[in-house]
Amino acid sequence: MGCIIKPLVTEKMTAMTEKSSADKQMTSGSKRTVETHNAVEETKSYTVKRKDGKEEKKTKTVYTYVKTARPQYGFIVKPDANKIEIKKEVEQKFNVTVVSVNTIRSNGKSKRRYTRSGVIKGRTNAFKKAIVTLKEGDTIDFYSNI
Repeated sequence: MGCIIKPLVTEKMTAMTEKSSADKQMTSGSKRTVETHNAVEETKSYTVKRKDGKEEKKTKTVYTYVKTARPQYGFIVKPDANKIEIKKEVEQKFNVTVVSVNTIRSNGKSKRRYTRSGVIKGRTNAFKKAIVTLKEGDTIDFYSNI
């Protein structure tokens, strides 16, 4: 195995993990959400102003429900690793249940440096990122073994 190189513990990834780890209050206008998400029916009233100056009161039925949190974590993985290998290794290494894995291939950036001897051109390494979504209630603590 060994397809995971290191976890992504950057400011951007931490913000994404915290955002995905909180329950969200969702609203919908369709009746299908009542069956699938156990939504609660609410009526909202609002006024519509017409061009001729008249105001008209209307009511709208809205269904609200709570979308449960599914925390997401990022890892830098080997470029030849696939989603199945990544899922197996994360489940085995951190003892969690993985719901889905999304992968991103990042090309290396070209860099230039101006020195006394002239322009030096180079390139940073290409890498592959994996964003792993866990089952609700599961968490990964990267700092537990420090």
